[in-house]
Amino acid sequence: MPPINAKPLHKVIMVGSGGVGKSALTLQFMYDEFVEDYEPTKADSYRKNTVLQGNECQIDILDTAGQEDYAAIRDNYFRSGEGFLCIFSITERESFLATQDFRDQILRVKGADSATDNVPFILVGNKSDISNRRQVPYEEAQALARQWRVDYVETSAKTRDNVDKIYYDLLQKIHNKF
Repeated sequence: MPPINAKPLHKVIMVGSGGVGKSALTLQFMYDEFVEDYEPTKADSYRKNTVLQGNECQIDILDTAGQEDYAAIRDNYFRSGEGFLCIFSITERESFLATQDFRDQILRVKGADSATDNVPFILVGNKSDISNRRQVPYEEAQALARQWRVDYVETSAKTRDNVDKIYYDLLQKIHNKF
């Protein structure tokens, strides 16, 4: 049994193809730093104390591997997650198309029906700082989010644009669910 004064802990899972900026977004949120070099992640976990609606809580972020080799262990991560940030790069159409598979996997593992599902989830288009290389129109991503009945937010891990927003919005969705 947790101590009486224990802060609520919310588990957030980062999903998306390799190289879309999952780690860069996480490190920017955690430490206010941008990491330029891409090194494939196996899975890293981060924990941060924060305040949500005036109440202290902890956010536990699991930064998952984008590579297909790790798909088998992903199910275990998805089971434990309370909320999901599904990241793609606006400069890489393939990563956008892959979001459907991640969403389907999450709903399958959570036993949720996409028509009635209430799994806290935000679709995130990263790398908005290089929109001159955009391959995924904003309207197309927004339409997919509407179809899934989730929010769509564009971010830049490099400029920190909307980084805090995606984590706090997701925490709010998790909080509202419970």
